[in-house]
Amino acid sequence: MPINKILATKRGKALVAGVVATAISGMVAIFPGQAPVHDDTALAIKILQPWEGRKLVAYLDTLTTRPVYTICDGDTDNVRKGMVETNAGCDARLARKMEKDYRPYLVKCVADWDKKPLSWRGSMLTLAWNVGVGATCNSTAARLAREGKYRESCEAATAFNKAGGRVLKGLVNRREMGDTHRAGEAEVCVSGLPA
Repeated sequence: MPINKILATKRGKALVAGVVATAISGMVAIFPGQAPVHDDTALAIKILQPWEGRKLVAYLDTLTTRPVYTICDGDTDNVRKGMVETNAGCDARLARKMEKDYRPYLVKCVADWDKKPLSWRGSMLTLAWNVGVGATCNSTAARLAREGKYRESCEAATAFNKAGGRVLKGLVNRREMGDTHRAGEAEVCVSGLPA
């Protein structure tokens, strides 16, 4: 159950429209000099990057149940203490992981993935990046989308607002309506749904 009312906003609509405007055959060249990514991956990256906060030097994330070294935009795969990355390297890691490690699993667990609304797909990808594909695929949000209830799905995803067993204001903001500088996942999710 969302804590706050979830509303479509101008900034949410602008994020979705920006991806649509730059897509060619469903693909977007989001990072200079790199291969294009699917439109939903591009939208997910635009949603999640401001929330993750890019770090070029690995740090120990202690908010997770099991502390883990993290780098770039919340990436935990093959990260070691003292590891350093460049901005271009972080861009490549994020795009590659989203396209190869996250998107394919969501495509499998939600039938007709590519026919679902772009705003919903992008929001679910950023949720998966943050909570994992298993949690996302087995969530009420995914079940509701399979039933064609996208708005309800956007709202159900807001339940993922805890870290270390506690509700965190930052996660509430990220999952719901964002803050003054960053759009929230549910905000973007409902902003691209048909009226």
